[in-house]
Amino acid sequence: MDILLDILHTFDYDILLAIATRWRGGLSDTVWTLLTALGNGGAVWIALAVVLLFFRKTRRAGVAILAALVLGLLVGNVWLKEWIMRPRPFVTHADLAALVDPGDPWSFPSGHALSSFAAAAALCYHHRKGAIPAFVLAALIAFSRLYASVHYPSDVLAGALIGVLCGLLAAWLTDRAIDLFHAFRLRKSEK
Repeated sequence: MDILLDILHTFDYDILLAIATRWRGGLSDTVWTLLTALGNGGAVWIALAVVLLFFRKTRRAGVAILAALVLGLLVGNVWLKEWIMRPRPFVTHADLAALVDPGDPWSFPSGHALSSFAAAAALCYHHRKGAIPAFVLAALIAFSRLYASVHYPSDVLAGALIGVLCGLLAAWLTDRAIDLFHAFRLRKSEK
């Protein structure tokens, strides 16, 4: 098992080093810093959810996105990060410099990737038309974390996978809860 972890760690580091040495600098730093800022605290996804709440046709998607973000926060940031406590790449490797302040000391899983893919999956569950732009933005935000050297590729991949699961589960639970609420309200109004 240790050999597999060593291989994964070497693979993770080699990818980050290649990004840092070949791609970083100039306007590219500004673009990727802005993209990572969109994911701070799930800001872009919260804003999208709030907008969706205003329209009857998209209200379920808005609620599902908010539920997915809360579920992702609990699973990723409150539980997994504190349980695994994997140090950030720039802490472990002196030759990697963080482009942004990550906010917390732990790397696994990527909260930006988790929240972005959770929101995209919840949106996809309700509105397939919005799925492609949402998943593209989620992937760009996730890559920005690699570009900034604040996450390993395995952190981002795990965050994306956990995020999709959280998004689908939250969307399904939201659907069930809203349907139960409507059924209860209909029964109450018939009396």
